[in-house]
Amino acid sequence: MTQLTHFDEQGASRMVDVSNKEITDRVATAHAKITMKPETFQLIMDKKIQKGDAFEVARIAGIMAAKQTSCLIPMCHPLNLTSVKIDYTNNSVDTIDIFSEVRVTGKTGVEMEAITAATVCAITIYDMCKSADKGMVISDIHLVKKSGGKSGTFIFDENST
Repeated sequence: MTQLTHFDEQGASRMVDVSNKEITDRVATAHAKITMKPETFQLIMDKKIQKGDAFEVARIAGIMAAKQTSCLIPMCHPLNLTSVKIDYTNNSVDTIDIFSEVRVTGKTGVEMEAITAATVCAITIYDMCKSADKGMVISDIHLVKKSGGKSGTFIFDENST
């Protein structure tokens, strides 16, 4: 049985003590998806959203969110991130896939930072485009891959969910 590390033996909440962990290079990649009307998708692709370039505003929001994760998620350690990247792919019709990659050299991983970055990026695209399409759907938020640390490498298997 897996032990939940954010609780002590008495069930009290705690921040995990990482003082004895080794410093390693750690990388995490996360994914989020936003689906919309084809007309909204085209507005984004043509950079005709009134609030500005949705991709670049969302990219900045995702980077900022990764840096603030410990302020948002109570048990996350504040980390000195070394890199945050946001990339987009699309199906040329109505869906934008968001991939965030976060890196740190430290004693704890950056999975939550990567997931937060991808999620806030999707939320920002929604905010930028909601006047054109309030029915956009944000979905498929998950950790894609992580490496480094004691637990090693994890790769998401979409067939296991």
